[in-house]
Amino acid sequence: MSPVDHSINAPTSEIPRATLKLLSAGFSFFVAGTNDGSIGALIPYMIKSYNIGTSLIAVLYFTTFLGWLVAAATNSHAPKFFNIGALLTIGAALQLLSQALRAWHPPFGLFAVTFFITGLGQAYQDSHANTFVSTVKGAHRWLGFIHAMYGLGLLVAPFVATAVASKSSSSRWALFYLFPLGLSMINLVSVVFSFSDSLNMIRRDLQTENATVEEEDRNKSALKEVKQLLGIRDIWIISLFFFFYLGVGTTSGGWVVEYLVRVRHGNLANIGYVPSGSYGGVLLGRLLLAEPTHRFGERLMLSAYAFICLVLQLVFWLVPNLISSIVVFSLMGFFLGPFFAAGVSVGSRIFPKQVQPAALGLVFVVGQAGAAIFPSLIGLIASRAGVQVLPPIVVALIVAMGLTWAFVPKPLSHQE
Repeated sequence: MSPVDHSINAPTSEIPRATLKLLSAGFSFFVAGTNDGSIGALIPYMIKSYNIGTSLIAVLYFTTFLGWLVAAATNSHAPKFFNIGALLTIGAALQLLSQALRAWHPPFGLFAVTFFITGLGQAYQDSHANTFVSTVKGAHRWLGFIHAMYGLGLLVAPFVATAVASKSSSSRWALFYLFPLGLSMINLVSVVFSFSDSLNMIRRDLQTENATVEEEDRNKSALKEVKQLLGIRDIWIISLFFFFYLGVGTTSGGWVVEYLVRVRHGNLANIGYVPSGSYGGVLLGRLLLAEPTHRFGERLMLSAYAFICLVLQLVFWLVPNLISSIVVFSLMGFFLGPFFAAGVSVGSRIFPKQVQPAALGLVFVVGQAGAAIFPSLIGLIASRAGVQVLPPIVVALIVAMGLTWAFVPKPLSHQE
């Protein structure tokens, strides 16, 4: 497994290095948020520029998922070769590459491939950053911070994307990607600098007489580890929770602009900013609700938040008013905010330490499956029945999310 970084508990002279690592982890989530938060605002422009139907938008979500899937297949073995700094650097470099390819408005096929590269890069960086942060003292607060930074990225992205796309010709919306390109450069430099003490590969002396035996032992150990991982029931329960949770977030955020334009008859140039309301809610929810969620218990509080989100989504669906739709959509983001960090916090206290990085990697890839499948489903259905299918599907996802969370076991103790 990847080596656990305990630098946060190091002597005072070393604490700045630990703080830099936490800030770097937070910034990497901000970068991921700017990427993910821009999709909903740009979908109408993508459809027009590439002259495609809503069904082909599903390809973007599918290729993103493939990136996470490849990462899941390699994430349990990669830490045997690379230290955490090297893994984070690989993730940051892949994201930089994908943004550089997008900025010049490539053909749709290549554009779709960039989402695979982004997914792969985010999977490496996010999963190992989560694992690192979950080991520090007061992990629930730091997890709240890094996921709040993701929410900040989600908040900022629609403003920048809509401002660029609405004031440019149909083929110039891709200039938006110069913004995440610049952020990705900073992200790479930040990781290299902050984790400079763990950028190397793990030494493997293959010249010893026992090299073959050692290699066989490693392979047997890896196989045993995978079998142990797949046999842990709690991992699958939390994975299903993330499957539905990310399905709710990406489906509603990805298609709300198209829904409000087609069904509520909003003006595209203005409606493009609507996702920022929800993402601003996510940011505030992760900042303001992290402590009460931890204090009163994640299982109780997330169940309450899920019920509130269900009521808000029903109002969004059944009250045919543009203004009320925007307001309740933003409020729903606020109550969805704490879910991710709370889920990671609970998982990190339930999973056995020896499989924790691989377990979190599996949880995230199953979650990303939900983030790919459900928005893709909307695109496919909308191509025949129209985008008005969005609210009832999101209602069903919220119900499934709440029911799944009810089966998540209670951790033995809080991590202080």
